[in-house]
Amino acid sequence: MWKLTTPVLGYVLALDALALVVVVATAALVPITAQALLWCGLILAGEIVHLEAAQRIERIRELAADGRPHMHLQSIWIFAGLLLLPPPLATLVIVVSYAHSWVRVYKRRGVIHRKVFSGATVILACAAAGAVLTTGTGHFAPYVPYLDGFGGMTALLASGIVYFGLNYVLVIVAILMSNPGKPPRQAFGNPSDVLIVLAAVGVGCGIALVMTVRPWLLPVLMVTPVALHIGLLLPQFQAAARTDSKTALLAPEFWVQLARSELARAAELSSTAGVLMIDIDHFKAIDDSNGHLAGDEVLRAVAAAIQGSVRGGDYVGRFGGDEFVVLLPGATSTEIAAIADRIRTAIARVEVRVPVIRPGKPEVIAGLTASIGAAVYPETATEYTILLQAADDAVFEAKAAGRDRVILATTRSELTRPEIPDAL
Repeated sequence: MWKLTTPVLGYVLALDALALVVVVATAALVPITAQALLWCGLILAGEIVHLEAAQRIERIRELAADGRPHMHLQSIWIFAGLLLLPPPLATLVIVVSYAHSWVRVYKRRGVIHRKVFSGATVILACAAAGAVLTTGTGHFAPYVPYLDGFGGMTALLASGIVYFGLNYVLVIVAILMSNPGKPPRQAFGNPSDVLIVLAAVGVGCGIALVMTVRPWLLPVLMVTPVALHIGLLLPQFQAAARTDSKTALLAPEFWVQLARSELARAAELSSTAGVLMIDIDHFKAIDDSNGHLAGDEVLRAVAAAIQGSVRGGDYVGRFGGDEFVVLLPGATSTEIAAIADRIRTAIARVEVRVPVIRPGKPEVIAGLTASIGAAVYPETATEYTILLQAADDAVFEAKAAGRDRVILATTRSELTRPEIPDAL
């Protein structure tokens, strides 16, 4: 924790301290009854059983969420505790939940300050959501008996939004401050992950209601959180199969699948499509001179430059080594040439700080160039393999002509692969 930059450390410690102030300030708001202790015991038991059943799945999900907010299903039990328990017991549920996660999911390997910070953000989010519920119902916890009619539904929805929104914003700010060099949009995670928290809040409401009316049904509801966890793991595997691990672009096999589908759609709609093949000039020299770690950083930086230069519906993939491919659905020859030149210009602006500096080598790699071949469906070819080969041949033509340029392929039958005077 003490290796964090001063602004990040100050932010983390300030939120931890604020959460502690909130815990102390709300400790005496609601008396702790025997009924509240029973509910607290049931919620803690449910949380422990749930995480024990899904700890391996949660471990994979936490690793996959590195650098992005981790949407977890602990909110099921935390939100149920918010609806039923006095603030001190609700805080106890949060503390036990995160401590249990640190021991069983993280296996006590460092990062304890992250768990403390995450717990602090949840405490603050619960306090804000509790204030909304108190305002909407006119009562303190337990809130469930007073959540009736349209007013109760409105208060419950508003509290769920505040609970998720405040926690999300506080975590996003910390991620952005801790990773100034990464694309900001990465910190926001996958928008579909929001459904995870909404599902958790919904199930938490159901658990709180069941506990006040029919507590013996709680074991039946335990199936739902575990089933949700298993369902959440499938997208992680799908994303891993579709994404290149080094550049976060589309994996070659998945890009080819999408390209074939888009070309078939273009044929049905009598539309157009473009394919770009992008090759970094003299990349082998960069790799050999600066090392593979530096080469990997260059690949990631170039991938980001390409991704930032295309349109929203275009598909960018890594084709292998230092080659990238882009599919441009619906693009004309003029648009394809303009986008390709925009990519070439963006790559020329890339500057990469070398992770391991070798003697006599610069700290920053700059002055990159790329040779780009473009092919147009159906103008260049109407079949995927021929179209891609045309773009690839155009890359060789660009290299033979001096590199750092875009060549638009003609018809496939007219293309030849020229000799290149020096190494790629």
